[in-house]
Amino acid sequence: MSKIKVVHYINQFFANIGGEEMAHVPAEVRVGEVVGPGLAFKQAFGEDAEIVATIICGDSFFNENLDQAKADILAMVKEQNPDVFIAGPAFNAGRYGVACGTVCDMIQEELGIPAVTGMYEENPGADMFKNKVYTVATKNSAAGMRAAVKSMAPLALKLAKGEKIGASCEEGYMPNGVRVNLFEKKRGSQRAVEMLLKKIAGKPFVTEYPMPSFDKVAPQPAIKDLSKATIALCTSGGIVPKGNPDHIESSNASHYGEYDITGVMDLTEATYETAHGGYDPVYANEDSDRVLPVDVLREMEANGVIGKLHNKFYTTTGNGTAVLSSKAFAEEYAAKMIADGVDAVIMTST
Repeated sequence: MSKIKVVHYINQFFANIGGEEMAHVPAEVRVGEVVGPGLAFKQAFGEDAEIVATIICGDSFFNENLDQAKADILAMVKEQNPDVFIAGPAFNAGRYGVACGTVCDMIQEELGIPAVTGMYEENPGADMFKNKVYTVATKNSAAGMRAAVKSMAPLALKLAKGEKIGASCEEGYMPNGVRVNLFEKKRGSQRAVEMLLKKIAGKPFVTEYPMPSFDKVAPQPAIKDLSKATIALCTSGGIVPKGNPDHIESSNASHYGEYDITGVMDLTEATYETAHGGYDPVYANEDSDRVLPVDVLREMEANGVIGKLHNKFYTTTGNGTAVLSSKAFAEEYAAKMIADGVDAVIMTST
């Protein structure tokens, strides 16, 4: 019996081409080569499957040249005619996750080839594609590669063989909204009481009907008179004083920075830069006002459009940073701004 043919998609980082500085590389196919995470998949597949080609594309190229990238990758996969397509795992890399989901969805729709990917649950690609593509839940960094492959590989083999796919809790993929009728040994009332007793006793239990969690934020009332308002600047774009004095991480940030801009009229190339590792830093480093518009707000301050610009700004890097960490940062510096009499905040991203 011939081996199952697999085509594997990865970005420039996992292909060992480079980091953000090489994210512009266009899509390429390496026929017969097993690259990066593909080595772990090769070991997991054993004699059941083989990676016949690896497709590599830079994250920036894919997102900035979407139509061309999709067309090129589609043609590459079509030529190889695999039995199953694997993308990633992307962990918590946002652009990579979106690319993996986009490509898998396209391969399934255009070529009818089953596909599977993997990423962290907070990756934006997860919300976008988990209901369309089998998406295995991973840890938020490549430290979880072994566990990710352990779930992705057998799921890919099942898809290639046309075997029945079990529930998400059995196979390791994220719940995709598909519900299947099944017979339980215990009736619902008994299961409910048992679950309640576990909850009361503080014991672990698993709900049969998990509810979605939505972060609802009530909008604040509009500012009545901007000319008397104190406006603060915050950013997840990683703008920091030159040299990144507080060593804010380029991704998965563990803290934020608080910097005094008293008397600062312009964020110059000589004095400010970005610590962010998720976008091309060239333009932000040339003029950090492009991310944190101090110059514009100083002009508005001088013209009486706003009362004043707050003398401190708060910054961190948003890429790969967990939602819970981001909330903790914001709660802390929001309290500081309230104490300082700030009326409104402009939060910038990239």
